[in-house]
Amino acid sequence: MSVLLQYTADTSAARWISESLVPFDRLVTFGPDGFPAYARLRYIPDPTHKGQAESDHELPEDHPSDLEQARRALRVLAQHTDSPRHCFFCIWEGEGGISLPPELDQHRLVDLLHRRYALFEGPLDAIETWEDDFGQGHPTAPPAFVWPADRRWCFASDVDPHWAGIGASSAAVAALEEEPGLDVVGADPQRPQPLYY
Repeated sequence: MSVLLQYTADTSAARWISESLVPFDRLVTFGPDGFPAYARLRYIPDPTHKGQAESDHELPEDHPSDLEQARRALRVLAQHTDSPRHCFFCIWEGEGGISLPPELDQHRLVDLLHRRYALFEGPLDAIETWEDDFGQGHPTAPPAFVWPADRRWCFASDVDPHWAGIGASSAAVAALEEEPGLDVVGADPQRPQPLYY
């Protein structure tokens, strides 16, 4: 495991998520309420017709992985926090292909209605070595949640949707929308979002 990230059994930093009154489906896809703007980072394009499956969508061979797209978005978000060296990362305990540390305390996880997460603390640039740290060098999913200590934004990437949700300032969302190589669109978390079947 990287020396950049440290597992923490003290989950108090995640209480703003675990104690949020936001409905579960919205919480795991967009994070807590209260941000001036929200957006979706589309890992693959939205479906074009009802009943479409993700497997129906043909991607080019050089299409970046979900993790690489998340990494690019987090690099942009690093410019919109005063604490890029002090961030928090949640990993869903059910995520396949993830290696969690042996000192993980199963009784000290971030607990939501249908998900439990291991909490890690460290600099945002720990995302650069994510596969090595948690996938033993193999491709792996992005973190389920990432946020800086100043809570200027929240990145949420749940296991089910084909996109990640981001709550942030209007300037941060605009920067994400303008970033070459990212497919980011503004979103209203209170409205239904496009989903594959």
